[in-house]
Amino acid sequence: MPSRPNRVRWGGKSRNMTRTKKATPPQRSTAAKRRAAPKNIDEYLAGVPEPACTTLNQMRAAIRSALPPEAAETISYRIPAFKYKGAVVWFAAFSDHCSLFPTASVIEAFKDDLKAFSTSKGTIRFPTDQPLPVALVKKLVKARIAQHRSKKRR
Repeated sequence: MPSRPNRVRWGGKSRNMTRTKKATPPQRSTAAKRRAAPKNIDEYLAGVPEPACTTLNQMRAAIRSALPPEAAETISYRIPAFKYKGAVVWFAAFSDHCSLFPTASVIEAFKDDLKAFSTSKGTIRFPTDQPLPVALVKKLVKARIAQHRSKKRR
């Protein structure tokens, strides 16, 4: 027995609707399947080409020096991150820059210090062909820690 089309009422009129198969998601390429999420920051950095790798290593050292010793390195959203009683900052490499993600409120608080860099709501982009402003990165991370601590007290 053939299946009957569904009857649907739209605007007072009846229309026949036939059932269709759901669309299948596109198949991922074999390269995308091989590129699994990194398990730690060292594994992430191993896949980053120069000069971004050097910039990220400098950024990692600057962030680490500004955080308390008990802060932990992790991978979050498939990029390197640091946690200290919750997520503090993230960083990542892109084709022509390295980004630091300290949250929008930190970027807003330091917008005068960040005029020389491309920013968006939650991202600061540091060009890989220029020296990394290590002191600025430390300052941003310390501000993020202070912000993080003040939220916990409320």
